[in-house]
Amino acid sequence: MDTYFPLQFDNRLIQRLPGDTEQGLRRREVRGAAWSAVMPTPVAAPRTLAVSPEVVTSLGLPADFVASADFSQVFAGNALLEGMQPWSANYGGHQFGHWAGQLGDGRAISLGELVGADGRHWELQLKGAGPTPYSRGADGRAVLRSSIREFLCSEAMHHLGVPTTRALSLVGTGEEVVRDMFYDGHPKAEPGAVVCRVAPSFLRFGSFELPASRGEQALLEQMVDTCIARDFPELRGSGDTLRGDWFAQVCVRSAEMVAHWMRVGFVHGVMNTDNMSVLGLTIDYGPYGWMEDFDPDWTPNTTDAQGRRYRFGTQPQVVFWNLTRLAQALAPVFADVQPLQAGLDAYQATLAACRRRDVAAKLGLSAADEADIQLHARWERLMQEGAMDMTLAYRALMRLDMARPDMAVLAGVYYDATREAAVRETLQHWLHDYAARLRADPLSAETRHQRMSRANPLYVLRNWLAQEAIDRAEQGDLGGVHALQDVLREPCTEREGLAHYAGKRPAWADDRAGCSMLSCSS
Repeated sequence: MDTYFPLQFDNRLIQRLPGDTEQGLRRREVRGAAWSAVMPTPVAAPRTLAVSPEVVTSLGLPADFVASADFSQVFAGNALLEGMQPWSANYGGHQFGHWAGQLGDGRAISLGELVGADGRHWELQLKGAGPTPYSRGADGRAVLRSSIREFLCSEAMHHLGVPTTRALSLVGTGEEVVRDMFYDGHPKAEPGAVVCRVAPSFLRFGSFELPASRGEQALLEQMVDTCIARDFPELRGSGDTLRGDWFAQVCVRSAEMVAHWMRVGFVHGVMNTDNMSVLGLTIDYGPYGWMEDFDPDWTPNTTDAQGRRYRFGTQPQVVFWNLTRLAQALAPVFADVQPLQAGLDAYQATLAACRRRDVAAKLGLSAADEADIQLHARWERLMQEGAMDMTLAYRALMRLDMARPDMAVLAGVYYDATREAAVRETLQHWLHDYAARLRADPLSAETRHQRMSRANPLYVLRNWLAQEAIDRAEQGDLGGVHALQDVLREPCTEREGLAHYAGKRPAWADDRAGCSMLSCSS
């Protein structure tokens, strides 16, 4: 294939780590190996539906290639560019608190590690490109609705300042995929699609857990040393010191990631250890959701509806639990557990610091002390008890007159009139306390507004907005996807004509699949 330009692939992971000795797609236990060679399965009629211009630029892909039919052929899995060596990764994981054994990339195929225009290495990974040895009984495909959700959310999170994988492209396959969305005996055919995900690395906690669980000491050590050399080249030293610094970085980055989730009201939905990146990136966008009426116990994942293990308010604790599982897996490559404990301690310290930073920014304070943390906790209780929209409630605080605090600024943020009335008196008291705190703070009004605007987005990927775009796309109209792309590039800047994208959840979405109800197939 004419590649239009010279490309440099440097596929370090498969060069440095042992691969599966068996070829082909037979579903199997893969031992002593970190990856399996696998080719994407071609599709009938690939068509590019959307691309991220920012990712195109980072990768150094020229416009004529992106606009060509060759682009959709490559990023649907029908063709390879010179230097691509496709593989799927082998890993395990704890799912909903239980060890699940080998899992692996069941519908993800990495094409290669591209050296981008910025000199960085970017792993290009197709999701939905066909079966792999890790697919178990599945077909390795993805439907359009879930692919749109992953494409849009990857880019939305980036523009919100949340560490995340990126999305290069969304390509329709021209084929249908049969899915039972809620696993309740109602399968149906849906349009298929492939997303190209982009990240420096897709190594997961489960990448290390699997060889540890099997007693594959040599492979575990290779995994650790390769990850450090490839993905953390800034670290220096050797032995336990180097590995301890690496684990501490994993912990610190994980704390920063989940703190950002809490800041913007994002709920991942399925925080299994196989869905946790050692780079501290948000990965695997499935049954995620955006907090609307504030409720720390809310989860969008119907699979988690009873136990609510992965609800919004528990996400920081779940990340810590997952890191503890990773530490246990890594213990055999350490002479002493102290560096691992130090990393876990660093997680807690970083999370606390991020919490203070984000409370200060969201409330418009120069800094937050313990009293401010308690003031913010009172505000969260009021949002919950009053059924306030989280995103709109924080934006409303930006308009508060600290000389004459009036709850009228919060008009329009409630979902329930009865609950609004129930918190009225307590809310007025809190607003007076908050206004007094603002008057005592040294920040100027202009600086305060800027800080609050950056910390409190106005436009987030509400599930119902995504569903509107999906409904249009399934009828052949990609306008909704492209509109959301544009809106979500500047999530904190209020713009004329975009009131729809900053609105509360409409009544039709209260009980709509894809809005209030999602599954791991979403």
